Amino acid sequence: ADFRVLTFCGKPPLGQNRVVGGIDANEGAWPWQVDIQTQSSGHVCGGSLISESWVLSAAHCFPNVHDLGSYIIYVGRHKLNGFNMHQESHRVRRVVVPESYVEPQRGNDLALVELSRPVFWSDYVQPICVPDQGALFPGGLDCMVTGWGHIRDNVALPGLGVLQQVRVPIISSPSCQQLFDVNPGAPEDHVEILPDELCAGYPEGGRDACQVGTCLSVGAGVVSFGLGCAAKNRPGVYARVSSFSDLIRSTVPGIRLRFYHFGRVERVLVQLYQLW
Repeated sequence: ADFRVLTFCGKPPLGQNRVVGGIDANEGAWPWQVDIQTQSSGHVCGGSLISESWVLSAAHCFPNVHDLGSYIIYVGRHKLNGFNMHQESHRVRRVVVPESYVEPQRGNDLALVELSRPVFWSDYVQPICVPDQGALFPGGLDCMVTGWGHIRDNVALPGLGVLQQVRVPIISSPSCQQLFDVNPGAPEDHVEILPDELCAGYPEGGRDACQVGTCLSVGAGVVSFGLGCAAKNRPGVYARVSSFSDLIRSTVPGIRLRFYHFGRVERVLVQLYQLW
């Protein structure tokens, strides 16, 4: 493998389609995107390559980390159905999740997935950059959400199921909490935005993680949960990747974490991961 590629994490060799809003992504635009499937359910989650042998995903995608035999990880994939010329398939060697993870609403919803063998780097298979502890992603910063998720509640992607992309802004944690406190519903449905979580979306709804995460693409968050699909006052909630830098550094050999501090008006492409 060519380790020089790792110096240029987050830079797709084939460029990116900048016309966004819940539309098909160009093939090769998001070369770190992976498709996580099980033999019984097909597509269950997504994730992103962070090294030759490791994928960043969510803990809720692996309810039993000791029963991984049915999982298949596809890299270089563009569509869920039909022929993908550049894809490889991999089995899972192991999954590492925070010891304190219980359920998505209680935080720590992050998983590190070790592949059974390393990937081969190409124009269609590349790693994303991983932020270090203290990296700041302020409210108003635009992010890209990518994935093969539902386009509406209980409505799957039609046809070939081409990878989707949509631009959404990060919402500050205080503002996000205020949105969830509007018409909170039953007490058991109360949502508390935790320090290791990050919100993104539009208060009016319409674009969210369920629809679908020049420069440098940085993995800011991994989708954890939401209430409804792109519902009003219910933005998507993501695990804040930078909160797990110690776990990532101690688990993934040779990983290089990067410090970022973005202003909300900077034209920087930050990615959130859609996993449904």
